[in-house]
Amino acid sequence: MPRSVFLLLVVITCVSCQQSEEDTAATAEPDATPVPAAVTGKEAYEMACAGCHEEGIDGAPKTGDPEAWVGRSSLWEAVLIEHAQEGFLDMPAGGTDGRFNDDEIAAATEYMLEITHPDTPPD
Repeated sequence: MPRSVFLLLVVITCVSCQQSEEDTAATAEPDATPVPAAVTGKEAYEMACAGCHEEGIDGAPKTGDPEAWVGRSSLWEAVLIEHAQEGFLDMPAGGTDGRFNDDEIAAATEYMLEITHPDTPPD
């Protein structure tokens, strides 16, 4: 009897892990909608960044809330663009939509900074 209970627990654990991996894979896949040939920073932001930065999901500093950005690097644009392109902490490279090139991600980052800190000059 103890062996059958052990095997049942192993099966339940494996099924749970498999389900968790499927859930993660499903949420990590980019949108299948084609990206327009030329996207603006605002469009890239809305598709790849807003999902987390509008609500502060997983500790993402909220767009439009300067206080959420206090303590960040004084090299605003350069560091933030690098983080957006390469990923940082819980933020994946390219945001939640991996279809954008580095220039589009840089434009999205600049757009977010313009909204949050409209009086701060670019680097």
